[in-house]
Amino acid sequence: MQADLLQLSIEFLKGVGPQRTVVIRQELGIATVQDLLYFFPNRYLDRTRYYKINELQQSLAEVQIIGQITSIKEVPFGKNRKRLVASFADATGVMELVWFQGYKYLIEKLIPGKPMVIFGRLQYFNNTYSMPHPEIESLEEHKIGLKSGLQAVYPSTEKLNNRGISNRIFSKALEHAFSMANQPFEENLPLEIRKELRLVSKSEAMVAMHFPKSPDQLTKAESRLKFEELFFVQLQLITKNIVQKQRIKGYVFNSVGENFNTFYHNHLPFELTNAQKRVVKEIRKDMATGAQMNRLLQGDVGSGKTIVALLCMILAKDNGFQSCLMAPTEILANQHFSGLTELAKPAGLNIRLLTGSTKKAQRQEIHEMLLDGSLDMLIGTHALIEDTVQFKQLGLAIIDEQHRFGVAQRSKLWQKSVVPPHVLVMTATPIPRTLAMSLYGDLDVSVIDELPPGRKPIQTLHKFESARGNLYHFMRSEIAKGRQIYVVYPLIRESEKLDLKDLMEGVDTLSREFPLPDYAISIVHGQMKPAEKDFEMKRFIEKQTQIMVATTVIEVGVNVPNASVMVIENAERFGLSQLHQLRGRVGRGAEQSFCILMTGNKLSKEAKKRMETMVRTNDGFEIAEVDLELRGPGDLMGTQQSGVLALKIADLVKDKAVLQQARVFATRLLQTDPGLVLPEHESTRQHLGRLMQDKNLWNFIS
Repeated sequence: MQADLLQLSIEFLKGVGPQRTVVIRQELGIATVQDLLYFFPNRYLDRTRYYKINELQQSLAEVQIIGQITSIKEVPFGKNRKRLVASFADATGVMELVWFQGYKYLIEKLIPGKPMVIFGRLQYFNNTYSMPHPEIESLEEHKIGLKSGLQAVYPSTEKLNNRGISNRIFSKALEHAFSMANQPFEENLPLEIRKELRLVSKSEAMVAMHFPKSPDQLTKAESRLKFEELFFVQLQLITKNIVQKQRIKGYVFNSVGENFNTFYHNHLPFELTNAQKRVVKEIRKDMATGAQMNRLLQGDVGSGKTIVALLCMILAKDNGFQSCLMAPTEILANQHFSGLTELAKPAGLNIRLLTGSTKKAQRQEIHEMLLDGSLDMLIGTHALIEDTVQFKQLGLAIIDEQHRFGVAQRSKLWQKSVVPPHVLVMTATPIPRTLAMSLYGDLDVSVIDELPPGRKPIQTLHKFESARGNLYHFMRSEIAKGRQIYVVYPLIRESEKLDLKDLMEGVDTLSREFPLPDYAISIVHGQMKPAEKDFEMKRFIEKQTQIMVATTVIEVGVNVPNASVMVIENAERFGLSQLHQLRGRVGRGAEQSFCILMTGNKLSKEAKKRMETMVRTNDGFEIAEVDLELRGPGDLMGTQQSGVLALKIADLVKDKAVLQQARVFATRLLQTDPGLVLPEHESTRQHLGRLMQDKNLWNFIS
């Protein structure tokens, strides 16, 4: 289809015009013919089925009826407002058609006694069925326009409905657009791929998406367009990875020196798992190539990412470079600092902590040590990206829980070195394979898929409120064994909107059940000052308190091996990944640990699925797959990355196989023709160039 037609405003299409164009642009972001062509239906209706009025039931959603209008009247409602009400009848009964606004253009079409076809959503009120803002056309027009039994239904909004911008408006506009085209859509998939996968042409697929003649034709059209969309996503990501390695030079870490060897052989407090050893080798190899490393390190809760990070930082020191580790919260930064300091103490490594709470004198000292090179490793929060923080030679930047940082925040770290530092982004939130391939497909990925030996799987139990007495008995028995317990609540104070047990009420109840002086309770939540949180955390770590009552601030990074029980109140209010993260706060010692999910008796279907999944498995990657199915990619990516995958037709949950197939074919194409310079790949190269120029979606990684 020619470029000038694709960029034509939709106001020139039949039935649209300037006024409707404004509303459609505001509501749906559709401005050009190209936008409209890629505005795909969200479902299809069988328009061969016609209902009689006496067959209507309240359970029906949208129906189609043949009949005739018997009367029309304007009825006042509200202040100076009118609605149009028409009686519509067939041989079996009568119903009402109602328009609240935008009906003036319709009145001349509503001819009493003329056979008509109506289509729309049913409403039932005062023993009468009605249809607000129905699609309506003469039976004669309907038969001419009924090219197949399947009719596309497009996403809509209340404002579009109120302005009379119906499904039929979109269908007529699309018919006009296709009729104006005097050449087919440009083919952007290589011919060899289309032949191997037996994909229909681009033109056939586009027409069939909007006007399918049969379910089989629609299936073939969807297959073609889903593959194309995911294929070009993968081409962008793989191309970016290749270009990055070719163009972005990195520091060469070719020395495994005295610090690394001494630490590894003499001071490593435990044997690394095979998975940890494999990951360290992958990172070492990356940092020796002369290209900037850009690697994602995935590891489930408790898999030992921190020791891998430390080994990488020691490698940086052996090669004459400084390193930093940025965490999203002060609690997590403090946790990393104390853990790494303890590990690195025998090796004499100089590590400091920089957060928003760091005193001015300490800040000044840190700044001076960074500049003169005497500081090897800096751990911190967003404070690391402040302009005043300057390194002598930053060679490695590690980002923990990187999805919590925005693009600009991360890029500020790279700018602290003339040559970009090697980048290791870590996450303890397992990422489903399909999402990892789509969001992080331009990164090299390492996975620690093995837990340290001696860890017993955490037993997870789902209990209802009626079991609370047994819960307290169990908690007392665990405390009697010298263990400690987390109790986590979703809220800090009672909400009028949500009927939840809040943290403060929980503290009161627990204080009665576990009174002083036999028991002591710590409290931690997000509204406390950092010093107060640290004080309470320290009391719990030093076993001065047996129970830690908290909100989700303890979700990540808190490491108390003696804590063996995690009680999650109102567990139905938490997402699966959050439940899994909370569960990971226990099970860090040699003793058997437990996670108890407390819920109300009435659970939604999704909440039941979450509880069943948590009880059934401890595998974070399996949990992440279920979470993706339940919530979709948008929620899992979070606000920082929303919109990154603005897919028009493909679905990462339903189309896993297509995504994997697209990745294979994209990789194979770039291996055989890395620059897409062969004549048969010219249209693919041009389309890829337009995508990468128009949508710079992938720069949030590095």
